[in-house]
Amino acid sequence: MRNQLHSGFDFYPAYLDRAAQEALLATLAPLIERAPFFRPTMPKTGKAFSVEMTNLGPLGWVSDKGGGYRYQATHPVTGQAWPAIPQVLLDLWQGVANYPVLPQACLVNLYRDGAKMGLHVDGDEQDRAAPVVSISLGDSAIFRLGGAERGGPTSSLKLSSGDVVVLGGASRDFYHGIDRVLSGSSTLVPGGGRINLTMRVVG
Repeated sequence: MRNQLHSGFDFYPAYLDRAAQEALLATLAPLIERAPFFRPTMPKTGKAFSVEMTNLGPLGWVSDKGGGYRYQATHPVTGQAWPAIPQVLLDLWQGVANYPVLPQACLVNLYRDGAKMGLHVDGDEQDRAAPVVSISLGDSAIFRLGGAERGGPTSSLKLSSGDVVVLGGASRDFYHGIDRVLSGSSTLVPGGGRINLTMRVVG
């Protein structure tokens, strides 16, 4: 069921049932083996993110002190091209994004104990009309959504395994982040934690 919480912000709780979540995780496993998780670093300080990540698709988002935030066609550690976005994710995009262009990047973020993501705007894409589609797998997380200005009022939303969020319309440029992950709230991800898939049209 679709819940529009803000202009262009659509929340689909339990969009994927447990069987679909397990099937998606099984599809991702060999792709992550080919493009293993790495830990990006902040452009200015070189400080490591608390999340690990990898990417799928023709382009992948990376960050480091030398090059800053950017998209590139190859894994920063292996130097290999990213694996393709699996069809099951492209089908999901077509089901919820309401946008004619398929995503070129799918970020795969791994949140283990203590990992979080500060408030930010996804601003490295040329196509600002395209939504961002986010899929939660594993442990629940407290998602924080602000507005178009940093420091404005925010609200929180609990995201559980199988939930899908679409940031489109005005909400495409809203600040958002993950306050914390509720460790042990799911048994889906081996070793515990949360995997978040974020599909984007780069431009």
